[in-house]
Amino acid sequence: MSKMNPMDVVVKILEDEGVDYVFGVPGAAILPLYKALSTSARIKNISVRHEEGGTHAADGYARATGKVGISIGTSGPAGTNMITGLYTCLADSIPIICITGQAPSTVLHREAFQAVEIAEIARPVTKWSVQVKETAQLPWVFREAFRIARSGRPGPVLIDLPLNVQKGLDLEYDPDLDSRLPVAKPEPNLKAIRRAIEMIMDAERPMLLAGGGVIIADASDELMALAEYLQIPVTPTLMGKGAIPEDHLLYAGMVGIQTSQRYANQLFLESDLIVAIGARFADRHTGDLSVYRGNRKFIHIDIEPFQIGRVFPPDLGIVSDARLALQALGQVAQEFSSARQPSAWVERVRHLRYTLWRKTDFETTPIKPQRVYQEMNEVFGRDTLVVTAIGLYQIWSGQFQRTYNPRHYFCCGQAGPLGWEVPACIGVKLAQPEKLVVGVVGDYSFEFLMEEVAVAVQYKVPYVLVMVNNGYMGLIRQSELPYEMDFAVDLCYAGPNSETYGMDHVVVMEAMGAMGRRVNRPEEIKPALEWAIRVSEERRVPVLVEVIVERQTNAAMGTAINNIIEFEALSEGGPVPAHHHIAEAIATSIPVTD
Repeated sequence: MSKMNPMDVVVKILEDEGVDYVFGVPGAAILPLYKALSTSARIKNISVRHEEGGTHAADGYARATGKVGISIGTSGPAGTNMITGLYTCLADSIPIICITGQAPSTVLHREAFQAVEIAEIARPVTKWSVQVKETAQLPWVFREAFRIARSGRPGPVLIDLPLNVQKGLDLEYDPDLDSRLPVAKPEPNLKAIRRAIEMIMDAERPMLLAGGGVIIADASDELMALAEYLQIPVTPTLMGKGAIPEDHLLYAGMVGIQTSQRYANQLFLESDLIVAIGARFADRHTGDLSVYRGNRKFIHIDIEPFQIGRVFPPDLGIVSDARLALQALGQVAQEFSSARQPSAWVERVRHLRYTLWRKTDFETTPIKPQRVYQEMNEVFGRDTLVVTAIGLYQIWSGQFQRTYNPRHYFCCGQAGPLGWEVPACIGVKLAQPEKLVVGVVGDYSFEFLMEEVAVAVQYKVPYVLVMVNNGYMGLIRQSELPYEMDFAVDLCYAGPNSETYGMDHVVVMEAMGAMGRRVNRPEEIKPALEWAIRVSEERRVPVLVEVIVERQTNAAMGTAINNIIEFEALSEGGPVPAHHHIAEAIATSIPVTD
């Protein structure tokens, strides 16, 4: 068996595991790995401006492809800068591997320069955090890292590489005798599957709750096959957005106390059985649990046994890969029933979608934020990939923005780090270079990691950023209302341009080699979006459309799904305006059977 440099072995394994891009920042303690990467014909390096940005770019790449994202940094602060990205991926079940350099293991106890026990620091926010002690362990540690990142509920891994381990003696290694470690997918208990179908058949108003696990398992086709065969309405969670096309007649909207539709909450309150697949019952989805649970029954299917019963005990729990469970449900359903016709419950979905919706066609100036999402729905095609993070702009995105395909809507759902979407767009675009990528940002979120725009310019990664700029920490301003204060959240100041609320974000984009345009009137939004799409592809750079909106608009939200405060005038009853995404679908007659 021939001998190889240990870092060359690591790169061979990365290539074999399907790695195409690494996002990182080189430093003295990780240069042996970078030396090996420099000779790879497959793996492309993207040098980011901040290690947190590198983790978020790897995160975006992983979400868009289902593959393992890779982020690399040196010792000390490089690793600590990655912690937010690791936490984000752990929270949302995203497989990434962060690789850090480290001072030689012989001097770690001497407080050497940039020596910190990053493997211990990262342990609570990873599935596995390991410092490699011996050079001979490297092939097996990296193979196990990929297996752990992919298996069960996917998630992040950190590998810490002391400099002396990277520089160790050559290893006896033959790539032909090495391969990926198998990833087992748990199959459902068929007795439990039969019981689930019995419960569905007995229910009068069942719903399928599609969580992020459906997206991760690439199980949308199986979900829709079951829903259409038994004519069961589908309500996705925020992380499951895209599991069902939002103009499908069985789409029942998103339930929640923030990112939700009015008709979705009402339908959920009327339901008598919820079949949750790959969902974690997040607090901003459930709200008050006594209201959420009500008298309805719950079936909870999840690949992670620890998730079942974590928030509340279901009536039936099934441990399984989401795709395998949905396949089994579909097969057993055919034993119980022929294909069903739409029932009165499906007609109820159609009726509420027609009557309980929120107004978006505001004509006023300053621009109402809701109008921005109406224009995006009209301009951006069905195959557009949308990336957004946390704040009022993200809540409005969940309430109003339309998604039609899986892995087309990306949101850092649980951790919610500001600035996430700017580098995440880089990863998403590199993963899907032929598709339009749109980042929806707030002014404050953009400012957190705006330096990563320069990375996209350098590597010619084009995407569109739509900024909803109210000059506020908007979500915190709204959260301060019960405290009767407006304190420490106003970002407005006399900046260089009187048309803005402070920072001139268009000039910032231009300073990095990108482009931008500012919009102040509703009728200007559509042409600006069309311009951004065209110019970003022509120039191969990010392009910003900064929309100056009304400063103190509040988003509909509440404490329980039956107690949502609506701050705007509501649109009751039909006809649904032509711009609404369901206008044509709900006009189609549906045969109804009792």
